[in-house]
Amino acid sequence: MRTTFLVTTMLVGIAASALPANAAGSLNLVCAADVKWCELMERLFEKDHDIDVNMVRMSSGEAYARLRAEARNPKTDLWWAGTGDPHLQAAEDKLTLEYKSPKLGELQPWAQKQAEVSGYRTVGVYSGALGWGYNTQILEKKGLAAPACWKDLTDVKYKGEIQIANPNSSGTAYTALATLVQLMGEDQAFEYQKALNANVTQYTKSGSAPVKAAARGETGIGIVFMHDAVAMTKQGFPVKTVAPCEGTGFEVGSMSIVKGAKNLENAKVFYDWALSAEVQSHAAEADSFQLPSNKNASVPPEAPKLGDIKLIDYDFAKFGNAATRKALLERWDREIGASAN
Repeated sequence: MRTTFLVTTMLVGIAASALPANAAGSLNLVCAADVKWCELMERLFEKDHDIDVNMVRMSSGEAYARLRAEARNPKTDLWWAGTGDPHLQAAEDKLTLEYKSPKLGELQPWAQKQAEVSGYRTVGVYSGALGWGYNTQILEKKGLAAPACWKDLTDVKYKGEIQIANPNSSGTAYTALATLVQLMGEDQAFEYQKALNANVTQYTKSGSAPVKAAARGETGIGIVFMHDAVAMTKQGFPVKTVAPCEGTGFEVGSMSIVKGAKNLENAKVFYDWALSAEVQSHAAEADSFQLPSNKNASVPPEAPKLGDIKLIDYDFAKFGNAATRKALLERWDREIGASAN
């Protein structure tokens, strides 16, 4: 009897070890996209795989802080989405793992470049340009012309009408900060932000929150990635999208596997799956209108066309550097945050 039990136990163990590494188990995922997209990705992945996803939604800055806090004992396996700068900072800090997906060859050049710059510790999953969305009804009611340029936003007539996120927590707002520095030079960019601060009513935690507030009529203008403004229009809100006349920055939303991930094989399964054209083509179902990184993915017709927007030559290597980020955020805290309304 005992012999039979031992043999049975050994056979079960052998069978279990013979299963593919991605056959079952769990995945601890941090998602830094809009919650609707995060939940869609979770549902689609669990539908296709026998893997339970434990998903936490947070902003890009919060996700980066979480990985730093967990460095000695990681609880997160994979970080999907969010602006590329903090992903590059995590790569520089060796918080993420080098991984070359078999899907790399299917990706747009900007997505592959993100991987190369990081030593293959992150990869591009989508892209989108920075701008703002404004509530047409609010501006019309108050007799305000729509702002077309960065310089317009500092006009006193927009006092109390603007929201933007805090760059300490939001990758969107950090991209805005880095964009202004590259457009104007650091000192002039901070002088500009001091003038802008006089018109800002709130620095939100989330990057997309400002345009959602504009959509609800709580503010006139939200400085966000343009695709977030498009999403509000698509949902039926009176929101119009603007690409700044002087030029603007853009993001390469990214994905990274955490170094020391407890569910490493499952993280790789999700990574490869999320880079596929089929999966990326689902984004519009969650009102996400970024440009997908897979060349063969369907591009939503509503997605802002980067070729029609005056883009700066955004220096991802420099502004994805931890020292650069730290210096800019410390200066923002001193000169802007300390006097924020």
